[in-house]
Amino acid sequence: MKDIKGLLIIIGGAEDKKNECVILKEGAKNISKDEVLTILTTATEKPEEVGAEYRQVFRRLGVDNIQILNINSRDEANNRQLTEKLERSKCIFFTGGDQLRITSILGGTTANETLKKVYTRGGIIMGTSAGASVMSSTMAVQGEDNEPAKKCTLKMAPGLDFISDTLIDQHFDQRGRFGRLLCGVAENPHVLGIGIDEDTAIVVYPDERFEVVGNNSVTIIDGRTIQSSNVSEQAQNELLAIVGVTVHTLPRGYGFDMKNRVVERLKSGACKK
Repeated sequence: MKDIKGLLIIIGGAEDKKNECVILKEGAKNISKDEVLTILTTATEKPEEVGAEYRQVFRRLGVDNIQILNINSRDEANNRQLTEKLERSKCIFFTGGDQLRITSILGGTTANETLKKVYTRGGIIMGTSAGASVMSSTMAVQGEDNEPAKKCTLKMAPGLDFISDTLIDQHFDQRGRFGRLLCGVAENPHVLGIGIDEDTAIVVYPDERFEVVGNNSVTIIDGRTIQSSNVSEQAQNELLAIVGVTVHTLPRGYGFDMKNRVVERLKSGACKK
């Protein structure tokens, strides 16, 4: 997407909702009193419970104007009244759940186009867990945790493509997902693999730089440097050989230039444009 003016806040799941709420504050602090925060519960099968929980948290963080939308079918995703509610939002927050519910319900609909419109004009798109996975062009759908990189370690599908040439995985270190993200990058070496730990997020700015916020780390796997791999030769369940891949692990205080694939040591807010 060209001429982007908005922010992406992509959360690895299990973010703090009770104490300092550092990550959720990143969204709340950019919403003025009259602006609307929309909690989009499409991913979850418990929309009322999950929506109410996040409404309570964001109200505590000072957001007054909150609406909860449970777009639960493609008919609803093309409903003008619902999409107009989305369009009036300053910030749209995707809850966790099942990322395939998000893409299969919203993909190619008026709601999907509205989300992109909100983002490009200067809005904020936030997503946690499944809501993080859908942000990328290629989406992790299903895979084996705590396993080495094998040919069948990961299943992928198109995401909502807020950031291109990326593959995002969440609950990363806590669920042992390095092997499956490495497999995804080996199969698509042009993409940048971004593994986000729980209670950790990346804030992506319009200039394609991001900074890490939260209490754990972000792992970056850069496939462009791969010298060779046997991914096309192996049978299912066989281990992969991958030579020359670049890996970075970044806590808060660091950022990354996705365009130039360069790690940045930050002063506070140094990525912001």
